[in-house]
Amino acid sequence: MPASDCLFCKIIAGEIPSTKVLETDTTYAFRDINPQAAVHVLVVPRTHHEDAEALAKEPQQLADVIATGVQVARQEGIDQSGFRLVLNTGDDAGRTVFHAHVHVLGGEQLGLFGRPSH
Repeated sequence: MPASDCLFCKIIAGEIPSTKVLETDTTYAFRDINPQAAVHVLVVPRTHHEDAEALAKEPQQLADVIATGVQVARQEGIDQSGFRLVLNTGDDAGRTVFHAHVHVLGGEQLGLFGRPSH
C-alpha cells in the first residue's frame, strides 16, 4: 500500500517524474537525481516498505529488489567491471527517503565507503 506522503510511492505512481531505467511487476528502477557515481540507479519495491527491516519481512520482495539491481547493472554495462548494491537503513546510514531502496553504483572505480563523516 503506498504511503500518501512518500516521494518514491509518488514516483512509482507517476505523480513525480523520473528517468526510468527498468521496471518489473514488483520493482521500479530510476536514475538518482544526485548521482554519486557514473552510474547511480535506485531500485525500489512497488509496495511501500519503510526500511530494510520491513522489507526483510517479505523475502521474495527483497530478492526481487536485489535481482532487479543486478539486471540494472547488466543493462547499464557495469556487470563485468564491478558494481555496488547499497541499502541504507537508519539515520546513521544517511537515509533520507523512508521507502526501502537499493542504490546501484558503478561505471567507474569506486572509493572506500563506510567511514565516519567526521
